[in-house]
Amino acid sequence: MMEEELKSKLLEVLKDKRYLEVLRHLKKANVDYGKSIMLNTKIPIDQVVEILDNLEKLGLIERVHGATLKNTEAKFKLSSEVHKHHTYFKLTREGDHLLRNLDEKELINGYIELVKGDDLAKNILKLADELNADHALTYAKLTHRTLEEIMPKLEELERIGLIEEAKAKIIKFGDRKSKPKKETRTHHKYYGLSRIGELVIREMKRKGLLGK
Repeated sequence: MMEEELKSKLLEVLKDKRYLEVLRHLKKANVDYGKSIMLNTKIPIDQVVEILDNLEKLGLIERVHGATLKNTEAKFKLSSEVHKHHTYFKLTREGDHLLRNLDEKELINGYIELVKGDDLAKNILKLADELNADHALTYAKLTHRTLEEIMPKLEELERIGLIEEAKAKIIKFGDRKSKPKKETRTHHKYYGLSRIGELVIREMKRKGLLGK
């Protein structure tokens, strides 16, 4: 079980899926620096720098001091010993503890905690489950909200990682239930549940937090 203080930090991490990516990379790398993290996670360097700063403020990572690092410390380094030209980071004990205790159940419960008080988010997730994939105009129409209200919430849910863009250029009827045609070109960005989003929805239904 995760302590309450750590749970509150987990909720901050789950607000942006990139934070968990960086933490998990540091778990594998042991010690690493910004550009290497960028190359391994594909997150742009300016975003990596901001994420590292915020994770450090949360107390989940810390800077590594000392002039040199051995490759046993920095696992993504090729040379046996390297001079530290960069600022290196590693997980703190608390950061390591968070990841070690973050099983699928804790992860799902954390996401539920984030959205359970947000009616618009819950409505969008429920619709995404029913529609499989659709664009913002459909979500706006079915929630009786304007596009200007819907777009920021869709982007927020995408940033969290519960919704993702449907990548296929042609979405078949079985994947998009609101469209009567057999197939339709995706002229707009289509949003559907991610794998973790599907698990969260399933658990929310089981707990009675969403209509079945």
